[in-house]
Amino acid sequence: MSIPKFRMFSSLMLAVFLLASSAAIAVAQDTTNPAGSRTVASGEQMKLKGVVTRRDSDTFTVRDMNGVDTIVRLDDRTSVKTKGGFLRSGANYATTQILRGLNLEVDGRGNGSGELLAEKVRFNDSDLRVARAVESRAAPLEERASTTETKLSQVEQNAQRLSGQMDELAAVANTAKGGAKAAQETADSAVAGVNATNERISALDDYEPQTVLAVNFKTGSAVLSTDSKTKLDELATKALNAKGYVLEISGFTDSTGSVARNRALSQRRADNVIRYLVENHQIPLRRIVTPYGFGETNAIAENTSRTGRAENRRVEVKLLVNKGLIQGAPTMTKSSSGQ
Repeated sequence: MSIPKFRMFSSLMLAVFLLASSAAIAVAQDTTNPAGSRTVASGEQMKLKGVVTRRDSDTFTVRDMNGVDTIVRLDDRTSVKTKGGFLRSGANYATTQILRGLNLEVDGRGNGSGELLAEKVRFNDSDLRVARAVESRAAPLEERASTTETKLSQVEQNAQRLSGQMDELAAVANTAKGGAKAAQETADSAVAGVNATNERISALDDYEPQTVLAVNFKTGSAVLSTDSKTKLDELATKALNAKGYVLEISGFTDSTGSVARNRALSQRRADNVIRYLVENHQIPLRRIVTPYGFGETNAIAENTSRTGRAENRRVEVKLLVNKGLIQGAPTMTKSSSGQ
């Protein structure tokens, strides 16, 4: 059943607004508990409805309709499912699918730390699609905003230094023979440095692929082979040594089986790759673009042959690096005729 465009747009806008509000509050407040936070008593049974505003490795924060935040902790016994229809249960999901902007319900009990230890997490498929759209847009924007703020501070400092240098050059030009030429050359160098800095800031929202990796799977399987794990180990090493990187992960299948089955299988393959990178190499979740299972679409080989189908049963992992951060910082050069 398709989602009305107005409803999906409204949900998307609400989720983006909540994420922006929570980010602003997190920056402005100190480390003490905010007035709008909830402490759950140990052993207290609680059912909670709201929107995820923060996501960490083992916990996430839910904000209810009253604006009160509750920290929810996940463990191996937590059941994560979509809400089922009449006489059927929902689909199981990995805990990695609990994303910022997701409307959900949580059943659980309080632990000794004042958190809600989740026993059940339930949500609608439509809300999951909205949360994926929000996460794919919000995470890169947050990272770019943080980086841009740092770069702008550096630009302001550089501008102040350049202003003082240009004042000195103007004085030299008025009192010394040949000072005008030296001042012009240095001024040109200063302008070039400012232009180069502006170009780096403009490139902060531009990513380019550094490494593209494909790991393959057996028919109907989402289990990583030994060879696939070795490839992912090498990719993780490159990623952890890179600046400003993100990982884009996409799952695919061959044409064997139904369309719905292949979509679910491709999503499980992508989720297993993420789980391996997070659990074995501590890749931060904020560095991973929300995964997507494309099913049997976007085939790279013909499905009429055994070899072609083997190539199509894959997960593609792209290591993307921020162009603005890998460019060299601008420098000023001294005039050959100046002292």
